[in-house]
Amino acid sequence: MTNRPVRPATQEARTVDLDPVVMEALRAALPEVAEKAVAAIVEEVPSYARAFSGSLGDTIRQAVQIALGGFLTLATRQDAGSPPPPAIDGAYQLGRGEARTGRSMEALLAAYRIGARVAWRDMSRSAVDAGSGAAELSRFAELVFAYIDELSAASVAGHSDELESSGRAHQRNLERLARALVTGAAPAAVALAAERAEWEPPSALTAVLLPESQVSHVLSVVDARTLHVTDDLAGVAEGTSVLLVPTTGSDTARQSLLRALRGTRAVVGPAKPWLDVGRSHQRALRARDLGLDGVVDADAHLAALLLDLDPLTRGELREQVLAPLASLRPSTRDKLAETLRSWVLNQGRREAVAEELFVHPQTVRYRVGQLREAYGDRLEDPKFVLEATLALA
Repeated sequence: MTNRPVRPATQEARTVDLDPVVMEALRAALPEVAEKAVAAIVEEVPSYARAFSGSLGDTIRQAVQIALGGFLTLATRQDAGSPPPPAIDGAYQLGRGEARTGRSMEALLAAYRIGARVAWRDMSRSAVDAGSGAAELSRFAELVFAYIDELSAASVAGHSDELESSGRAHQRNLERLARALVTGAAPAAVALAAERAEWEPPSALTAVLLPESQVSHVLSVVDARTLHVTDDLAGVAEGTSVLLVPTTGSDTARQSLLRALRGTRAVVGPAKPWLDVGRSHQRALRARDLGLDGVVDADAHLAALLLDLDPLTRGELREQVLAPLASLRPSTRDKLAETLRSWVLNQGRREAVAEELFVHPQTVRYRVGQLREAYGDRLEDPKFVLEATLALA
């Protein structure tokens, strides 16, 4: 729904009873009045100087003259309550045009005021010269400025509607771009989406998962080009949003991003070239599944992510590594498995193992002896040590 103005169905008639001689004098003066109004606008509103030059300027001058002539016709009709629909529509479209060019309403409203002032000054002089009286001039002045007020209001409505409409369209284009990036659309399609969204790609993007309730705060402290995926995405829990934050990919930039996210429950993927940010998103999803608290930096948990990449295969490897202990009693098997894990992770340092397991070094010596009985020389085999590390870490 727009703010487009509609002429009221009923309104007190606003006319002025001008003598035909006066009307003829005013119509004869219209070309000169229009020219002076345009000249004043160009002089006092510099941003319009270019618009009024060349063939476009001739069109505008003619439009101003027609508008003034339309007002004279309107002002002497019995049903003249407000500008007729064509004038309202023209002013409305003029406001929309200003919004499309990126200008505020300040210049256009100034042009309306200047045009009204010049038109009234010159037309009232012509009316007086043609014999118009004070009462007629007073009523005429009232109608001039009421006419301009209604045209101004129509332009403001058009400007507001265009901003709202273009803003929604721009946001939709940004959302489509974000979704295309996250889902790994073809580079050509992503580039086209970026062009439509008028979005300048950074060198790299970082995917960030965080609760929807924290999005507004984060958007206020990160790069303004940050993209926000608002639609549901596969693997993203309800109530969670995805941000694609521009970055340089440097360690300094990453630390700055992590500081900006402090106090949130964000999961931060790695920085990737902007067309490859889908990989950052996937890494962030996996880091989320680690179940860590606070701001989770996926780059700081690469080993855990690697080990969690294929749980089924890892489980089979664990069974294979612990197979020599399968015939032992459960309590003994569990203690030796725990000792084997600590032994390989601490590279065979007995004191470190004892400290980690809260046991005496002699206990560690005894358990390692049992492990040697079960595994033999495999405990010294680099391949087995690697497999045990991956299976038990």
